[in-house]
Amino acid sequence: MPKGGPDGGDGGTGGSVYLKVDPNLATLLDYRYHTRWVAERGQHGKGKNMTGKSAEDVYLPLPAGTEVRDPDTGEILGELITPDQTLLVAKGGRGGRGNQHFATPTHQSPREWEPGGAGEERRLELVLKLIADVGLLGEPNAGKSTLLSVISAARPKIADYPFTTLEPHLGVVGLSDHRSFVVADIPGIIEGAHEGKGLGLRFLQHVERTRAVAVLIPVDSPDPQSTYDLLRKEAASYSTELAAKPHVVVLTKADLTPDTKHLPLATAANVPVLTISAVTRQGVPELLEQLWKTLKS
Repeated sequence: MPKGGPDGGDGGTGGSVYLKVDPNLATLLDYRYHTRWVAERGQHGKGKNMTGKSAEDVYLPLPAGTEVRDPDTGEILGELITPDQTLLVAKGGRGGRGNQHFATPTHQSPREWEPGGAGEERRLELVLKLIADVGLLGEPNAGKSTLLSVISAARPKIADYPFTTLEPHLGVVGLSDHRSFVVADIPGIIEGAHEGKGLGLRFLQHVERTRAVAVLIPVDSPDPQSTYDLLRKEAASYSTELAAKPHVVVLTKADLTPDTKHLPLATAANVPVLTISAVTRQGVPELLEQLWKTLKS
């Protein structure tokens, strides 16, 4: 400003990028097609020592249960679990300084200025892990989808061939006295699932967040004991925390074999073993009460 000294204002701060939980979302489908997100830069400073306008922050909506990782190092940057929880993933650049900051008694008309700093830029890997109270653990065609369709309003695909469930399904189970809990039907598990065989990894990462596990074994299985041992082994190989979760053994498809009470099965101590038929509803009310009891213990 002529005869008045420097009056160049500072630049505005650039927008930051945040991730935010949106309770209305259930998938990461939007991020399959839109993979680059940019916040705006701040505006330039103006005369009369006016600071430029800072840019708006960008908030990317994500479903609850999303894990955020660095794709290069595998480092977990954060987890989005609770409603409206936010996570800063790229901080906006600072605004530059105007010439008002460079005036001195011997340099009263400075034309120097300082450019703003660059904002952060990073690549992210988003992994969705469902949040449910009970996860249904079983081999393909163990009756998981049928059971979920009977105890809730969920309608997963049901057929007589393996791997009909290709993606997780959630169902809300309602009990008396306004009690309820969420059950997840997840792709079946086979030997070597913890190494990625079949759909194992897609299954295990979802059941990892559940509070309890229902291990489903068909009564017509050639070797129920081996099936139980295999499922427990795969869970333990994937995560010791998963193996330590409380579990209930559920013998399914009781309508196929009349004598199921004497089915030999050795389990860990104090593990409940229940026999049900999702088709005839035999034993289903007792199972739901036991699952509720397990969740509350």
